Amino acid sequence: MYIIDRFEGDWVVIEYERQTFNLPRQLLPPEALEGDVVTISIGVDAKATATVKEDIKRLARQVFKD
Repeated sequence: MYIIDRFEGDWVVIEYERQTFNLPRQLLPPEALEGDVVTISIGVDAKATATVKEDIKRLARQVFKD
């Protein structure tokens, strides 16, 4: 269970299995309050990953021209 422990400025402190971590507050819905249980879902965006990899290759070719 992910529980909102507190808000600190633009950050929210989440408690999970007796440990805490910070997330940007903007990732939570505006109605979220201290003590609320939240769900977190993380996935890989394959299309965005491919775009980033191509951008890096393009920049590397520009920087390391023969």
